[in-house]
Formats: sequence, C-alpha cells, structure tokens
Amino acid sequence: MNDTTAPVRAGARPPVAARLLTVIGGAALAAGGAVHAQLYLDGYRYLHVVGVLFLLQAAASFGLGALLVAGALLPPPALIHLAAVGTAGGALAGFAASRTTGVFGFVEHGLQPAPQAIISIVAECATVLALLAAGYLTVRHRQAPVSRPPSAL
Repeated sequence: MNDTTAPVRAGARPPVAARLLTVIGGAALAAGGAVHAQLYLDGYRYLHVVGVLFLLQAAASFGLGALLVAGALLPPPALIHLAAVGTAGGALAGFAASRTTGVFGFVEHGLQPAPQAIISIVAECATVLALLAAGYLTVRHRQAPVSRPPSAL
C-alpha cells in the first residue's frame, strides 16, 4: 500500500532559527520605535498630525517588539508577525513619502535627521527581513512530513 499523504507537524514549535529571527525582528522593531520616540521628544511632537504618528509608531513598535521578544518562550501568533511587518513597512513608507510627496505637508530631504534616519531605515528593514525569514522557516517546518515507521504489508 502506497500512502502519499503524510501527517504534518501542525502543532510543532517553530525551529530554533525561526525563534531567533523572531527575537531579532522584535529587537530591531523596538530599536526603530526608540528612534521615533526620541524624534517625537526632540520636537516632532509639535508637527501637525505627524507628531501623533511618530508617537503611535513608537508605541506600536515597543509593544509589538516586546511580544516578539517574548516569543522566544512562547511562539507569538502569526498575526503578531504580520502586525510587526506592517508597522515596520509603514514606517518605511512614511519615510519615503516624507522625502517625495510629503506627509500632511511635512517634507524632509535626504537622510536627515542624522543619524536617526539611517538607524530607523536599518532597524525597519531588519525587522521586515527577519520576520519574513522566520515566517518562511516556520511554514516550511510545519509542512515537513513527520517520519514514521514503514507500514507492514
């Protein structure tokens, strides 16, 4: 009898590499949040609408980053990964918009303010890449067939 369907590891813990990437992604997201919090305190809070967006970005980044880092013990749900990638991606999109079309009338140029702009870009790119890689490894791990002894004829 030839059984082509093998059970999958639906409830298995993500591999160690995926958990490590999740922690890295959470730490990077929190670092990006720290940059936004610092800029908010340094004067962005006085910018119409943009100031509130910086504060929300910092709060979301710290909260989601903490949940991801805690995922070293208990794997966070995929929704947390998705929200974190969206938060970092939104920050990158806001950065790009602020240098092109502007955001609510606010326009910046180049990599200013320095060094916060480059730190934020690196942190948010690291977040997206680490969490996408963690997600890929987790899905691949769950789809791997479970080995079982051959059945008797």
